Amino acid sequence: MSDRVKVMTLIVLAVSFLCYTLFLYKENYSSNAEYGTMADKGKRLWQEKNCNACHQIYGLGGYLGPDLTNVYSNRSEAYIKHFLQNGTNIMPAFHLTEQQMNEMLAYFKSIDSSGNASPAKLKPNYDGTIER
Repeated sequence: MSDRVKVMTLIVLAVSFLCYTLFLYKENYSSNAEYGTMADKGKRLWQEKNCNACHQIYGLGGYLGPDLTNVYSNRSEAYIKHFLQNGTNIMPAFHLTEQQMNEMLAYFKSIDSSGNASPAKLKPNYDGTIER
């Protein structure tokens, strides 16, 4: 390949990258979760309270508490509300308002309906992959 073709290819790639970047960032994308659905607000609350430090969603997160991907179908709303409001020996009591409680329940319901996660049933392989 000649030097001229290499330079032209580099120029085309650089211009394409710049155009694509301008296209992606032409608007200031800000999080609209606080104006979104109840589940969006619940996710925002999940992040604000740093629940992911102890709990997992889809097997990702901390290991101190259980995976909560399917907690909505495995436990009742009253059970979930009790734990959120009162905590346990390890989990703090968050003293959420009724609105915040409903937002968290909506978040749990939305992730529950999107899939199943049972990390305890997965077998990790030496190469970093997992098996069921």
